[in-house]
Formats: sequence, structure tokens, C-alpha cells
Amino acid sequence: MKEINKILLMGNPNVGKSAIFSRLTGAKVVISNYPGTTVEFTQGHVKIDGARPMIIDVPGTYTLEPTSKAEEVAVQMLKEGDFVINIVDATNLERNLYLTLQLIEKGIPLVVALNMWDETKHQGIEIDIKRLEERLGVSIVPTCGLTGEGIRELVARISEARPLKRHLFTERKKWESIGRIVNEVQRLTHHHHTFLQRLEELSIKPVTGLPIAAGVMFCAFLIIRFIGEGLIGYLFEPLFNNIWLPVMTRLSLILGGETFLHHIFIGKLINGGIDFGQSFGLFTTGLFVPIAMVLPYLFSFYLVLGLLEDFGYLPRLAVLLDNLMHRMGLHGYAIIPLILGLGCNVPGALATRLLEGKREKFIAATLMAVAVPCMAQIAMIVGLVGERGGRYLAIVFGTLFLVLIIKGLILNRVMKGPSPEILVEIPPYRIPQPIAVVKKVWMRVFGFLKEALPYVLLGILFVNVLHVLKIIDYLARLFSPLVTNVWGLPKEAISALIIGFLRKDVAVGMLGPLDLTTKQLVIGSTVLAIYFPCIATFAVLVRELGIRDMLKSAAIMIGVALLVGGLLNIIL
Repeated sequence: MKEINKILLMGNPNVGKSAIFSRLTGAKVVISNYPGTTVEFTQGHVKIDGARPMIIDVPGTYTLEPTSKAEEVAVQMLKEGDFVINIVDATNLERNLYLTLQLIEKGIPLVVALNMWDETKHQGIEIDIKRLEERLGVSIVPTCGLTGEGIRELVARISEARPLKRHLFTERKKWESIGRIVNEVQRLTHHHHTFLQRLEELSIKPVTGLPIAAGVMFCAFLIIRFIGEGLIGYLFEPLFNNIWLPVMTRLSLILGGETFLHHIFIGKLINGGIDFGQSFGLFTTGLFVPIAMVLPYLFSFYLVLGLLEDFGYLPRLAVLLDNLMHRMGLHGYAIIPLILGLGCNVPGALATRLLEGKREKFIAATLMAVAVPCMAQIAMIVGLVGERGGRYLAIVFGTLFLVLIIKGLILNRVMKGPSPEILVEIPPYRIPQPIAVVKKVWMRVFGFLKEALPYVLLGILFVNVLHVLKIIDYLARLFSPLVTNVWGLPKEAISALIIGFLRKDVAVGMLGPLDLTTKQLVIGSTVLAIYFPCIATFAVLVRELGIRDMLKSAAIMIGVALLVGGLLNIIL
């Protein structure tokens, strides 16, 4: 067999590819976009007989006849690989073997990882591995990505694989062949339902599933807030106040109180001292907001999200919400980009690639950008508005929820076209493995710091320079009729609206020092959540939707912000 330089991990969605990838590569991975697309893939290296070939976690696909952008990328990557590890869900052979037969027909060296092997025992499934190897003509290794079972053997058997002779089937013949293979190699035995299996049934039925979903979301919010506030109060604020504040105070004395550099790096002195929340300097507020105010909530969100993902709950939530999402021109799986958007709008925007057509992607992306604030922005809103009372937080987030529903209903009526049916595998409930969740949280938090921190610092630098050059004053006079008459905000809020194009969480934070009334704070927070995505999300959506559709989406956002802000000004 020729030298292996590039190994592809291929399989259906939700078969544990990421867990196998993590076991093969460790934590040293790189996340990239496929050239010409916004479809992400993860790559790393695996050690095989002294060599270190690249291994790529290919986007999940059910077939080599693509129906979405992610599946198109999977098929394109297949042309570039030297070897394929086909990850198959051992508890769902019939569905998974269709892709396996297609890969065999391609004639590429192949080994099958029969993943979730531990789950077969729980479900009373017995599989004759040797017989399955004979029928398919490829090496098959039972694995469990979460525990590491079979990974060593999987690596060892890569060198055994050889290109196979093609066996061409029609689609009908392929499914007939799969049926015969499954009947020969698989035997089902009776087993008693476990607690998790009973919970699976309860959480998918609307009568019991919807209350469970409401309870899960409520508990998730409480956990996120509890962990986030605990990290802020007991770790990050003491670190900044006890270690970083003396350093910044010394730097402030060196730079002098009214100099240009002091204004840029330290910001304003509040009552003669540095206030990390209000000084708005590059090294004060610029570091304090993303690290001490946002990161704790983001960490807790990604921790809860990782647990729900690995437990297997999110696909069930998608099925439960399918009817509601259909009324907005989407199917239930569109809830996944919206949930990811709660952490950060950038991965939420990227996740719209999972949707089938341009219409669905446009609706989902626009709804997310308008009515789904990221966790960084939520943290700022909770911190500022929450001080005035919980009912005002309810007004902000209740308004955003109403905007999401009403706007979805309108877009579905205006944009003609059918709503697709949901096609998603529902995995069994599994107890999450701590190490897998920790790795996932680390990668996401690191990605946030890498992507967001530069924009926060750039945004603060940008606004500070505009302040020094008096440009903010000019823009305040220019737009004051809109800001004051329509939204009821002071003209000084212009600064926050400008910075919102770069970072919405920082923009909300800028409302704090303005001494706004509670009404103004509610309106300002709501408008900032609606009116435009941050620059990073905007860049992703331009590539995902195209410039024309993104401009249409932006026009909708601005129009909705004008309307909602005006209505809140009248009602409140």
C-alpha cells in the first residue's frame, strides 16, 4: 500500500467521530474552513509506525450523493484522502452501512470502526464481527471513543488495509444487500429497559417532553448563572483588583492623567481612580470585560452545552420543536444554530450550513442575528439590567423572544417555498465522559479568546480614537434626532451603537457609565441586541449567505431595531 499522508474520519452524523478523533490525536488539533466555504473541519496528526500522517474529522454525511454544503465538502475531501476510517454506529448498522458500501465502491483503503460498542450490550445487540468482516471484505474494529476501547487495535490495523475491488450496486440492490448482511451478522435479545431508556421515551413525547425541555432550559440557565457569578466573584474580580489594578495604577501615574496615551490605554479616571467597568481603556476595560465579565459565563455555557450534546439531548429537543420551527419556515434541527448562537453568534452562523437550502439558511441566520444575543452580550445585559430588577430582564428577553417568533412567521409567509422535513439521527442517552467534555469546552473557550479578544481591543481603540478626534461628538449631533426622539436615549448612546458593529457585549457595557434611566437601559440593551451582528458574525454571514442576502438581512435587522425600539419607548 502506498504511503499514507492523509487519513479521513468519515461517517454519519452522531456516530462519535469527534470522540474517536480526540482519542487518535489528543488535544493538539487545528480547526479550519474548507477552501471556498465556511464549512469547518478539524485536523491533527496520529502516530503510525513512526510516521505522523494528518488525520481529518470530515463533516458528517449519510451518503456520497450530497444534499447540503457540509456533505459536498465531505465528498470533495474524499478525493484528497489516502485512507478512510469509516465510523459506524454499532447500534444502528442498517442506517450506517449504506455509506460504508459507497466507500467500498470507491476503492479507497478502508477500515471500519464499529463505534459505541459498549452500547450494544445495553440494548441487547449481538454482532458477529468476523462474519461482518467476511461479508464486507474490510477490517472491522469494535471501539468506544469515549473510553478508548479498541483505539490501539484500530491504529494497528490501518497498515493491513488494501484497496478493494469495486462492487457496484444500484441503490435498491445496495439496500437489499444491507438487509441480508444485517440479518446474517446481528442478533437481538430481550433486555429490560434501563432508567435512561425510559427517560429517552419520556423526553421525545410532546406531553412529557415539552415540560422536560422547559425544565432542562431553566436548570441550564440557573447552572450557567451560578457558575458564572461564582467565577466572577471568587476568582476573576479578586485577580484584577488585587494584581492587575496596582499595575494599571502605576502605569496611569507614568502616562499622566490627560494625555493621549493615557486615554487610549487606561481610559478615564472615575472619582480619581481606575474603574474596570467604566474607565474604558485598552488595558483596563478592554481586558476586564472579555476575561472577567464574559469568559466565566461563556465557560459555564459551553460546559452545560457540552454535557447536553454528549448526553444526547439536543436531537430530541430538535424533534420536539419541529412543529414550531416549521411555522417559521424551518425544521426542528434549526434550533441547533440558535442554541450555538447563545454561546457565540459565529459558530451559530457557521452551523446554518447544516440546513438544506438558501431560504432556510437565510431565515435561520437572520433570526439568530436579530433575536439571539451571544453569551457575552447576555452577561453584560444581566449585569447591567439585572441590577434594576428581574422584571426588566424579563422585558428585554421577552421582547427578543417575541421578535424571534413574529419575525419567523413573517419571513415564512413572505419568502415562498416549502419547509423541509427533519432528518436527524437520535442517539441513545449516554453518561458524558468528563475528559471529552473538558476537551470540547477548552477548544470552544480558546476559540472565543482567539476570535473575540482582538475585536474587543480593536473596538475600544477605535472608539477612543474617535473620542479624541471629536468624531463621536459629530455623529452624536447627526443621529441625535433618531436616538433621542424615536428611542428616547441620550445622544451619548451613539458611542455604544458605533462600537456595536465591532462587539455587541462591549457596546452594552458602554451604556453603564451613561447614568441611564431603567427605561432607557432596557431600550438600549434591546436595540443593541437586535440592530446588527458584530463584525466577526457579519463576515461569516457574508461568506455563508452571499453579499446580497446579507445586505437584505442587515436591512431587516435595522428596520426591526427601529420599530422595536420605538414601540418600547412608547409602551414603557
